[in-house]
Amino acid sequence: MAEREPNIEGLTNKPSIHEHKQTEESKSSADSKQKEEDYGYSLYPGRTSSKYKEGSIGESLFTFKHKCHVMLQFAMDTSPYAKLLLDAMKSSGCTVFKDRHFSCEDCDGTASVDLMPLPSQIVLCQNNIHQQAHMNRVVTHELIHAFDHCRARVDWFTNFRHLACSEIRAANLSGDCSFANEISRFNFGLKEHHQECVRGASAPILAVRKVSREEAERVVDEVFDSCFNDHAPFGRIPHGKKDAKFAHRDFENRDRYYANL
Repeated sequence: MAEREPNIEGLTNKPSIHEHKQTEESKSSADSKQKEEDYGYSLYPGRTSSKYKEGSIGESLFTFKHKCHVMLQFAMDTSPYAKLLLDAMKSSGCTVFKDRHFSCEDCDGTASVDLMPLPSQIVLCQNNIHQQAHMNRVVTHELIHAFDHCRARVDWFTNFRHLACSEIRAANLSGDCSFANEISRFNFGLKEHHQECVRGASAPILAVRKVSREEAERVVDEVFDSCFNDHAPFGRIPHGKKDAKFAHRDFENRDRYYANL
């Protein structure tokens, strides 16, 4: 007696209307959560798509990528701030390689730079950085974040205290709040003006983490004193290139001293 063919249609598990609805709701919920937890990555569309092929003539002619790489190399070779931070990270076992840890890309809005903790990469907004002084400053700012990432277990995504502390340190030590920069922004003041400028580090939390201004200011106040007085690896607040050069020299001398122990 011949075996009967199995009823393929009967064996196929078709989802019910209820299961289909649950699947759609789950997908919608996941998409919504992903949008909420974007963490500002949407500001960098060049990470997912690019009009020109990498290394192509079109990229060289019609984007600022080549100029960005030239200014980045100059900053790494000549800025005493960047040189100290690069040496400090190398000494801590976190050597920075230009082609691996920096990426020049087009960005939305007025963003200049961002540290991407997951791929351990600093994204430089090539369409928004046009002067060497600006490049030097943003490279220093992000290398301070990278140094903090190297020396401590920083939770960039959910711990606002960690993020605020690193932003305070970066604003304090990178020259963002130098007297010359504040004058160029038409911000004048004498008593504790530097501290007030550094307190503005709450702005990145507001922009990326979508927290209220009150909450951001509260978090910054909680960690301000300890983070403002943490000057590693400079050992002081470098108020200009001369200070940064002295700090770099002192760091090299300390490094040689400990190497000979």
